[in-house]
Amino acid sequence: MRGFVTGAQRVVVKVGSSSLTTAAGGLDVGRLDALVSALVPRAAEGGHLVLVSSGAIAAGLAPLGLARRPRDLATQQAAASVGQSSLVHSYAEAFGRAGVHVGQVLLTATDVIRRTHYRNARTTLDRLLELGVVPIINENDAVATQEIRFGDNDRLAAIVAHLVSADLLVLLSDVDGLYDANPRHGPANLVREVRSDADLAGLTARGTGTAGVGSGGMATKIEAARMAASGGLHAIITSAANAAAALRGDEVGTVFHPTGPRRASRLLWLAHATAPEGRLRLDAGAVAAVVRRRASLLPAGILAVDGDFAAGDPVDLVDPDGQPVARGLVAFDAAELPQMLGRSTAELAAELGPTYEREIIHRDDLVLLLPTR
Repeated sequence: MRGFVTGAQRVVVKVGSSSLTTAAGGLDVGRLDALVSALVPRAAEGGHLVLVSSGAIAAGLAPLGLARRPRDLATQQAAASVGQSSLVHSYAEAFGRAGVHVGQVLLTATDVIRRTHYRNARTTLDRLLELGVVPIINENDAVATQEIRFGDNDRLAAIVAHLVSADLLVLLSDVDGLYDANPRHGPANLVREVRSDADLAGLTARGTGTAGVGSGGMATKIEAARMAASGGLHAIITSAANAAAALRGDEVGTVFHPTGPRRASRLLWLAHATAPEGRLRLDAGAVAAVVRRRASLLPAGILAVDGDFAAGDPVDLVDPDGQPVARGLVAFDAAELPQMLGRSTAELAAELGPTYEREIIHRDDLVLLLPTR
């Protein structure tokens, strides 16, 4: 048995469209009921369970007479509007038969990008869990715009896991884990544990998920699991058919072990749920200070400023080659910074006043970014 599963007090489970719908795109109530049966023991035993569920758009296809998932945003939003109500109603009935209440929570990226919205969402979810309610979370597809959206529910689930300070993230699909090759195209071995990015070297994730009614795939699940692990959580990738076994602690699927420490909610918000308003290009010395020594960013190490941002906005810190290395909350407006670049704080204080004798970004407002593979 996996002790980190049985000992988890708060668990986030994400299920994809392909695990809830028929090939034609309609909601498969039998598959949904089977999933709920696997989840109920965790919720009924007093544990805190959050369900991030895709399926709204897929559930709306059949009622609207659509043969396949639409490509245009307007029709996707119409399908989501029709399908979301039937999806949550089915969940409410299935959980209700076990005496478990559910609550619908629809999020847009704005709800976690803006810090005040992020705090409000966290407070609401915490209270639902304290009341014994299972929050059913989905992206608010009916109103989300192409420019501001999570992109897939795997990423949303990882953000929610950080948002509610979960102990475990379980990502369910139609594949029972991560393989070293595509199991549908020939022999492949299940990767049972991932302890660092070195364990992912050379793996091929393309084509290992279902492309019919969903929008994600194995690649998005890997990135979501890495995101969770970077903030001190365990994550499991497995199939919906293995949901009960995974939540019992059986050794199924692929486990991503924590690669970073637990961090304050504010820093998790900063790393994973903000959109940068600008960029600060650093010299090599400043990169080393921020990344290796976890020091505050001083004006002397900044080469250039990009963007129009205000004090308190999130900005990316990039190395001399333009690669983002960190994100932080800047203490000055963009218009103030050009006169400060390359100069010491003592020099700036002598010329401009004591308010300029401080960091551009304090180390407590800095978070290193998860490197891409």
